[in-house]
Amino acid sequence: MAAVLRRGGGGGCGRAPAVPRGGGACAGRRRWRPGAGSGRPCSTATWRRWAPSAGGCWSAAPITCTSTSWTDMHMMVARPEQWVQPMAVAGANQYTFHLEAADNPGALIKDIRENGMKVGLAIKPGTSVEQLAPWANQIDMALVMTVEPGFGGQKFMEDMMPKVQWLRTQFPSLDIEVDGGVGPDTIHKCAEAGANMIVSGSAIMRSADPRSVINLLRNVCSEAAQKRCLDR
Repeated sequence: MAAVLRRGGGGGCGRAPAVPRGGGACAGRRRWRPGAGSGRPCSTATWRRWAPSAGGCWSAAPITCTSTSWTDMHMMVARPEQWVQPMAVAGANQYTFHLEAADNPGALIKDIRENGMKVGLAIKPGTSVEQLAPWANQIDMALVMTVEPGFGGQKFMEDMMPKVQWLRTQFPSLDIEVDGGVGPDTIHKCAEAGANMIVSGSAIMRSADPRSVINLLRNVCSEAAQKRCLDR
């Protein structure tokens, strides 16, 4: 499972548990939009399933969004352009695709906008942040993966933090998310680097007290964002 914590646009961090991830499945999420300690719930599920042991095969998984939810889809797919319309029809509010999978990021961003969704752009650990930079002013969120996409429970890659720092410096208003290996032992590094959206899975679900972990992550995220505002 994963939880997503967000502090966006000067609002408070939101948090919630998520749809379980199993085996090699990509994370589904339930998200709270920021706002005075509460928000609008959202259930999401990655549209496809990654099976590295099977040579990188994909299998489809359906998604339905409720009219009262705010939904972000993290699309770990080979051809992200073909899923834009289906996700829009399903009710997604934000469509996050991987830069490595896009033949024409500019055209894909335009298509996502025309289908009424916000745009998230993700990069894997091996992709330089400079490759994302040309698109940063055209997107709503940048996602820096802090593990290799695939299985949950991987070790956090601290050497990804300079990417987050660079993005926060160059694009102060951009939502920046980190996903992979985030928990009580690593949240401070993420928040201090400039991430304002946090995805955490194993650290929460393997804890004897998941809610306390969620609250810790949320508080660290919020405090770091407040400090950045004061330092401006």
